[in-house]
Amino acid sequence: MGLPNKVKIVEVGPRDGLQNEKETISADVKVELVDRLTDAGFVNIEAASFVSPKWVPQMATSAEVMARIRRKPGVIYSVLTPNMKGFEAALAAKADEVVIFGAASEAFSQKNINCSIAESIERFREVAEAAKQNKIRLRGSISCSFGCPYQGEVSPESVADVVRRLRELGCDEIDIADTIGVGTPKKVQAVMERAAQEFPIAQLSGHFHDTYGQALANIYASMEVGIATFHSSVAGLGGCPYAKGATGNVSTEDVLYMMNGLGVDTGIDLDKVVDAGQFISQHLGRKAVSRAGNAIAAKRAG
Repeated sequence: MGLPNKVKIVEVGPRDGLQNEKETISADVKVELVDRLTDAGFVNIEAASFVSPKWVPQMATSAEVMARIRRKPGVIYSVLTPNMKGFEAALAAKADEVVIFGAASEAFSQKNINCSIAESIERFREVAEAAKQNKIRLRGSISCSFGCPYQGEVSPESVADVVRRLRELGCDEIDIADTIGVGTPKKVQAVMERAAQEFPIAQLSGHFHDTYGQALANIYASMEVGIATFHSSVAGLGGCPYAKGATGNVSTEDVLYMMNGLGVDTGIDLDKVVDAGQFISQHLGRKAVSRAGNAIAAKRAG
């Protein structure tokens, strides 16, 4: 199978990227970041999370951010909703898509949310039904699809089981996520091919972390088996909470640089993404984790 000639990049920096930052980031900065990303041409931006501020203080301004961003018609602004309270906030904020999540690892599910995978996904049934009634897109995310910090190996069969459960809840799209970044290309292809037996491949996406430097290789390997939607984070925002000192999400600039080199259409302006990455990195007072972003910025500075 040849590579897809067009891919969709879901930008997760404003939510997945910023949520672990220790310093409080103002709503102004978050709004500007989302607006810059909209302007760069993304068709899907994960903008906020309606979780309890007690657990994720950084997301306490989510309602304000959603109210103030400049929305572009046709762009999906997604929010994470762990429960009905979160869903109601998302509805009030006019989110285009809500994201629910499970894990492919039983140990991770028990450690993280104190219940089994089956119970964790059952808890989302109410949210899923409410999303359908309100005609809001529903996305499911499966963490630890290629390995787990507690149990180690995760089988393609375990991933397929969660895909099936999320399909039954009515998900429009399902993310296969490498939460700790341990996946390698052959394993990634095996998992993606197994997941595609349970759910249309056009509605599956890859969410890779670069902890072991494998994210771009894993994206390429996924494209070889027909996956054409990927998540990435501007400036490589978002460390991995389970691996000390590790990078988290693959950087959007690096992904775009690779796609441009492959002649794969993303519809996104790399220069504008580099600007957005430098903007947020300067605000955070550190260098971007994106190699392509930093190289392009340095070349410009001459």
